[in-house]
Amino acid sequence: MLWWHWMILGAVLLGAELFAIDAQFYLVFLGLSAALVGLAGMFGIAMPEWAQWMSFAVLSLVSFFTFRKSLYAKIRGGATGFRETISGDTVNIKEELAPGGELRTDYRGTKWTVRNIGATAISAGTRAKVVKVDGLTLHIEAE
Repeated sequence: MLWWHWMILGAVLLGAELFAIDAQFYLVFLGLSAALVGLAGMFGIAMPEWAQWMSFAVLSLVSFFTFRKSLYAKIRGGATGFRETISGDTVNIKEELAPGGELRTDYRGTKWTVRNIGATAISAGTRAKVVKVDGLTLHIEAE
């Protein structure tokens, strides 16, 4: 392939990463590898087509196993102290909540539905412990 074919392939792969829902950086490394093979051709490093494809494959695999995990963890890892789940957190309950009852409350700046899964009622103005999260519903019980 000509060097500019590799550059176009690299640009398409990098662009596809932007539109993929959660490609997890696989397309980034494929795109960068294609661009590197294109740059090699542009700077006069002549390779037969099989060597170009082999270089593309080797560069892709090496970059996957060398950089992807650390880059993905750094970007997707989030803020320091971020927890994946909110189970164990506490919620302020502003109204009386009977066992099995539901109400809406503010938590972390958003309205949530809370469901009392405990055996005792939760009185107004107290805190309750989040046991599990089901979509936008917090399953809680008295502390």
